[in-house]
Amino acid sequence: MPDTPLVTRAIEFAREHSEPYLFNHVMRSWLFAAYLAGQKDEPYDAEVLAVSALLHDIGLSDSMAGKLRFEVEGANAAREFVRGLGVDERRAQLVWDSIALNSTPSICLHKEAEAALCTLGVGLDWGGWGYDSVPSGQIEQIVAEFPRLDMKQRFTKAVCGICERRPETTYDNFARDFGERYVPGYRAPSMVDVLLDAPFEE
Repeated sequence: MPDTPLVTRAIEFAREHSEPYLFNHVMRSWLFAAYLAGQKDEPYDAEVLAVSALLHDIGLSDSMAGKLRFEVEGANAAREFVRGLGVDERRAQLVWDSIALNSTPSICLHKEAEAALCTLGVGLDWGGWGYDSVPSGQIEQIVAEFPRLDMKQRFTKAVCGICERRPETTYDNFARDFGERYVPGYRAPSMVDVLLDAPFEE
């Protein structure tokens, strides 16, 4: 696990902009991602992976709310954060990609190692994907250090809040699923309507 000023500052930044349950989630996601990285025989930038996992959900913070989907708001904030600490543009873009695409695994798992590993760590903690690939003792140790703190319900509430306040940002990400199931009157824009309403005769 990299113990560097950049990672230390990223931990502090995540803590500053996350509710406790969400901070624990990103810490677990990082630890799971680092464990999975250790099982693969391929090079990767451990700092970029750490920062990406630690900051992947800051877009859920009220302080980061904006007009874009929450992953992009978070990615934009994270990129500015690492630029401010002297990270070069290539690495800053890797951080951006890892965060903006982490909830779109059908794309992110096929990008650079750091982005794919970030998605694997997040997916393991969020949805249990790859749960059996980590020894149960390792999972228990990580969860004991960073308890889940009613994450399923708290995360659901956070995403439903986005569906209520900014439904236009949820039509092409997983937030739509939460809106359709839990938010009365929710209606995300439909891409079918966009196509059929396009200003062309056919």
